[in-house]
Amino acid sequence: MKRAKINKIIKFSNVDGPGNRMSIFFQGCNYNCLYCHNPETINKCNSCGVCIDSCSVGALSTVDSKVSWDKKICVECDRCTEICMIDSSPKTIDYSVGELLEEIKKVSGFIRGITVSGGEATLNYEFITELFREVKKLGLTTFVDTNGSLDLGENIYSEFIQITDKFMVDMKVWDERTHRDLTGTDNLIVSKNIEFLGKLGKLYEVRTVIVPRLLDNIETVDRLSCLIREINSKNQWNEDIIYKLIKYRQIGVRKEILEEEFLGIGSPTDEVMEELSKLARGNGVEKVIII
Repeated sequence: MKRAKINKIIKFSNVDGPGNRMSIFFQGCNYNCLYCHNPETINKCNSCGVCIDSCSVGALSTVDSKVSWDKKICVECDRCTEICMIDSSPKTIDYSVGELLEEIKKVSGFIRGITVSGGEATLNYEFITELFREVKKLGLTTFVDTNGSLDLGENIYSEFIQITDKFMVDMKVWDERTHRDLTGTDNLIVSKNIEFLGKLGKLYEVRTVIVPRLLDNIETVDRLSCLIREINSKNQWNEDIIYKLIKYRQIGVRKEILEEEFLGIGSPTDEVMEELSKLARGNGVEKVIII
């Protein structure tokens, strides 16, 4: 029986695809972004136990040599994730497909679909494929939010691609070297996936986080919007791809990043975001959203 570690479930979200959606965040990521806004999802807990004494309400304990989390008495102070030394969280739950489906059924009458995120959701593509098969039976749409790091054109992902209605792909930065410095890996597969999914009519939106000073945001928005325009021009599905420009915010990022690499880097101004939006629109992308 397939199981997956889930970091968080948001029952109702209107920012993770069209309509009201349940967003499911998988634990584990193959990127290590400097500005990651949820670094506690990067690695899986190694049960070192450092976090246990930090819990003031006794929601953490050791059971069979593993850290155990009591959700019922947890007060969500997040001290355990703040003190974690490996960018992880003890507050994850192992779900089977059936167990997760029961959570979805509780709200299925109030949502339009499911969006899986992370961490990096595609690392659990076999589990998600099985989950989405059942989700489809409920009449819900299936979306995947991904960093685009796996080559989705490979045959092993064909069923996963087929069962997923739409993908939302993050492009951190256009320049390959900067992308490697930022995430730990290059972005060649990301560009390839954007084109591949676009041709299939499976690409709902592309996302870029705008970080002042650290990244060449103008180059990224310029080059990426031209790529989106090209895909849209060949699109036979009558649905243009959305380009979402996201403000970098200091909330949730690693404290050491705020103190070192990102010292003094705040959110971009509304004026900067508008100029980048104008750039993308000028390159022929009609659907540009700023958040």
